[in-house]
Amino acid sequence: MWAKTVTENFANVIHGLNASHLTDLVIQRSKRMILDTLGVGLLGTSTEVFHKVIQYSKIYRSDASSTVWGHSDFRLPPLYAAFVNGVAVHSMDFDDTWHPATHPSGAVLPALLALSEVLPQKQKFSGLDLLLAFNVGIEVQGRLMRFSNEASNVPKRFHPPAVVGTIGSAAATAKLLALDQFKCKAALAVAASYAGAPMANAATQTKPLHIGNAARHGLEAACLASLGLQGNKQILDMESGLGAFYTDYTPRFLPTLQSYSWLLDQQDVAIKRFPAHLGTHWVADAVSSLRKYLVERDDSVPISRIKRIVVKVPDVRYVNRPFPNSEHEARHSFQFAACAALLDGSISVQSFSDQNISRPELKELLSKTKLEHPADNKPSFDNLYCEVNVTLQDGKVFSERCDTFYGHWRKPLSTEDLKKKFHSNASSVLSVEATEGIIETVDNLEKVEDCFVLSAFLKGTQSTKVLSKMCLP
Repeated sequence: MWAKTVTENFANVIHGLNASHLTDLVIQRSKRMILDTLGVGLLGTSTEVFHKVIQYSKIYRSDASSTVWGHSDFRLPPLYAAFVNGVAVHSMDFDDTWHPATHPSGAVLPALLALSEVLPQKQKFSGLDLLLAFNVGIEVQGRLMRFSNEASNVPKRFHPPAVVGTIGSAAATAKLLALDQFKCKAALAVAASYAGAPMANAATQTKPLHIGNAARHGLEAACLASLGLQGNKQILDMESGLGAFYTDYTPRFLPTLQSYSWLLDQQDVAIKRFPAHLGTHWVADAVSSLRKYLVERDDSVPISRIKRIVVKVPDVRYVNRPFPNSEHEARHSFQFAACAALLDGSISVQSFSDQNISRPELKELLSKTKLEHPADNKPSFDNLYCEVNVTLQDGKVFSERCDTFYGHWRKPLSTEDLKKKFHSNASSVLSVEATEGIIETVDNLEKVEDCFVLSAFLKGTQSTKVLSKMCLP
């Protein structure tokens, strides 16, 4: 169907894409994203912010209910299951990151899994259905981010997942609900009125709510559209629509369905090795390379011999935190990443505990650390770099530079390391049997007949053998 507007074009493509459009590379990359998102979400169920949103969401009750990841003892209405599971995904800033800058998966996957559990029993939700709807949600986010050159840089004013993630969640759940073109268009419009969250809440417990709200509100928008609720039919075309978030908004049509090309084919995501802002990963790799010049026989770093540490990074103000006082501030601190990696040789989940953040030796190193912002070091996840210089008391200077960290889309995690990350994260909440069951299910997702198995494993209560028989042909 020929479209007169960008909004209509998006609605037509969301409605018209089918499993035959998925390429092998898109399937492979999106399965990695799904596995990683499930793992960081399961780990995130142990966080303080997750427990707070659980307590809030328990006040809501419904005959229809969906799984809360890692919990077999209670369920929530699908909107609130999407919300709390989305919060869990971003609660440690451990989820994937794309370019232009956004966290694409956490806004989409919790909404799809929550919705899948309340679809009519006769309507099976297969692994291929999940892959298609998931990729529709990812694709829509990526295309919207390309409507603005401003979006290519690390954000300054609003958190991108709260905008494009909300629209992506609506597109994905509209696809799963098999809405027609007109209702897909309405879902985009409704979702746009839920969009937006300020960057001022970065490095606080509120930031994870951005992802949870994107998942919940996108699902809600699609459900309202399915009931006939209408919105502005040109929401993606107008400066007063989605353009309200950008100063250089230029909407564009999507490729034709006859020769559709997915952005995920062209641009992979970054998958993090430790739970912190993506920019800190350049810092950690540069410092880890430099550390070998400083360590003594017992693998310790002689702090008293260090006079000054200079970290050269882009000017990203919300990640410039000289003395972080909480785990969320530490996750958004170039300085913390440099000093923690120098002290310990690497950064891990445990690095952000109160005990580690408050170490006297860490604070001493932080007091010797300063940031510099070279003019050629632009705040873009595609081409920023980090250079670290350590000057000793005797005048010796050691330097290392990282242009691409391990886990970036130019240097992706190996399948083995991705699975190790998932296993470490998920096994902190689930049994080994359920953890291995999720890995097997995602590995074979395009062959899975009923995604109910995934939700069952996420509760951690079912037998792998029984469920494997249920889900694989």
